[in-house]
Amino acid sequence: MHGICTPLAWVCKGDHMSVISDFKAAQIQISYRNRQSLEQMPVITKSSDAYNILKASWDENKLELVEQFKIILMDNGNRCLGVSEISSGGISSCIVDQRIVFATALKGRAVSLILGHNHPSGRLSPSQPDIRLTTRLCRAGEILDIKILDHIIVTRDGHYSFADEGMMP
Repeated sequence: MHGICTPLAWVCKGDHMSVISDFKAAQIQISYRNRQSLEQMPVITKSSDAYNILKASWDENKLELVEQFKIILMDNGNRCLGVSEISSGGISSCIVDQRIVFATALKGRAVSLILGHNHPSGRLSPSQPDIRLTTRLCRAGEILDIKILDHIIVTRDGHYSFADEGMMP
């Protein structure tokens, strides 16, 4: 970020306004560059494709240790643009900030996402917090026109797909 110098700015001091000069504000710049060709990006057509991509991105030493939350960013052809780790937590939960999820999606030019998190316990059924999080992220995605296609629970031995089980809001 680079500073921009503006000739003057208004500042509130008590009950009156004062003018200051040479006020500097941060300039924000957005850019995107994908180094892979379309042919190199895997196409996701079923939940097992998403599971395999997510599992390959996981540190095997953490899969059964701590809960982590990741997203698969996808283009309009269901091609995987990338996987991003959003949060890493404790043994039974992690905090997911929807602002980070969608900031990542917007920065990565994603038109859709697949959510993924692991259950260190190996249990494949979703918890009530998992269901609430999925609903909350789907609603936020609607506002930004970023579709949440699925939420995959990852374990060492298999996966649970919200979409396959009819659990997507």
